[in-house]
Amino acid sequence: MESRSVAERVSEIAEQAAIDHGVELVHAELAGPEGRPVVRVFIDRPGGVTHEDCSAVSHQLGTVLDVEDFIHSPYTLEVSSPGLERGLYKRADYERFAGSDARIKARTPIKGQRNFRGRIIGVAENSVILEDRTTGRAEIPVDEIARANLEVDVEREFRLARERAERDQELIKKTAR
Repeated sequence: MESRSVAERVSEIAEQAAIDHGVELVHAELAGPEGRPVVRVFIDRPGGVTHEDCSAVSHQLGTVLDVEDFIHSPYTLEVSSPGLERGLYKRADYERFAGSDARIKARTPIKGQRNFRGRIIGVAENSVILEDRTTGRAEIPVDEIARANLEVDVEREFRLARERAERDQELIKKTAR
């Protein structure tokens, strides 16, 4: 079985395991060297996934991969959350995260630029519309995206957390009076 069809089969099995456990399959990939592949699976759900979610999907996926035995060398299986700066892999991801900040790397230059950072505006036809921080609005064909991730503004998140904590403290003082 060629590498691409192995990766496709892994994705199909991972998708079913995710469905069976009530989580979303964000992405599945086959990486690493030829003789020691890594099966990497990212799952998510609103509110985030737990260790138990990852363990359950890993157990089911590992069992099916072992029974079907189409990966013809020892492999490492990793099942995890996609993290705060989750990867964006399909058109639906860009639609879902419209309004969010992202980093996008194009396979080939688009108007002389391959690396983009800015806010996802949305998707039009087969292109992601991004308000790039340096060059303004850019249309990046989904098929031309080599890599894309959400981008979290850590300083902003800390500031919002401090503000929430301060509001909570004020509410506690008011109710204690």
